[in-house]
Amino acid sequence: MADYVHAARLSNDGTVTVVGSPSAIFPWWSFTKTVLAICSLRLAEEGVIDLDAPRPGKPYTLRQLLQHRAGVPDYGWRAAYQDAVARGDAPWSRAKLLDEVQADQLDFAPGTGWSYSNVGYMFVREAIEQASGLGIAEAVKLFVTAPLQLQSVELATTSSDLRRTPWPTENYDPGWVYHGCLIGRSRDAATLLHALFQGKLLRAATLRSMMDACQLGGTIPGRPWTSHGYGLGLMSAEVDAAGRAIGHSGAGPFSANAVYHFPDLANPVTVATFTEGSNEAPAEFAALRLASEITQ
Repeated sequence: MADYVHAARLSNDGTVTVVGSPSAIFPWWSFTKTVLAICSLRLAEEGVIDLDAPRPGKPYTLRQLLQHRAGVPDYGWRAAYQDAVARGDAPWSRAKLLDEVQADQLDFAPGTGWSYSNVGYMFVREAIEQASGLGIAEAVKLFVTAPLQLQSVELATTSSDLRRTPWPTENYDPGWVYHGCLIGRSRDAATLLHALFQGKLLRAATLRSMMDACQLGGTIPGRPWTSHGYGLGLMSAEVDAAGRAIGHSGAGPFSANAVYHFPDLANPVTVATFTEGSNEAPAEFAALRLASEITQ
């Protein structure tokens, strides 16, 4: 395993393997979406929120937002956003963000297509906060991290939070991640996802609905997947060597991660990998290697 990979692997037989630093803090980037989905589904289980009711004044539902099927435009690929981040500008206000992406002009009618949207997950965050009466950091603690006793996990709110990572952050402001960016140790990321698939966070029927993926196609150039789809805050893929991989990849300006559960192995395993650079592929290949090693 390359020196720049930090990782944790948990298996159903209780074996824990840590590669690299066991105490280092990493940005979880879009793995945060999985956590937001868990919070949403917990609120739905409690009857506080309806996944299938149209959001107030909008034509789409929370379920469609969670699965990127609402048609909400994204910001990540827009030149104005990328240039502002590169300059080190302060994050845009919510109003400016929505104006820049023309958020009311949907890319497609809700439920008729699929398009990855960070703006959509900002709306998910806001739905959680409105329904629970809590800030997102408090909601994550209540529904996810406190029950699992994950001590390292917190919401990054300033550039100094990200300077705790093993790699230089160049004063990147996590406010540019509008749905929020959790940070924490590799073992806590793996523990969280493993606990989800062990039934410690959601009811069995709820977890099945979370895993019900919209199928998006076959191979992705440069990535390990032979097929891929998206459930509710969960990427779903297959790889020839290990069967299904269910979790989430993520990347920011200086690091990337892949947090996946491999349920089809004889001894199911969950792996969380963190790598330097903004390309998710090395983290995904590292996760696959670590998952495959458990069968050897």
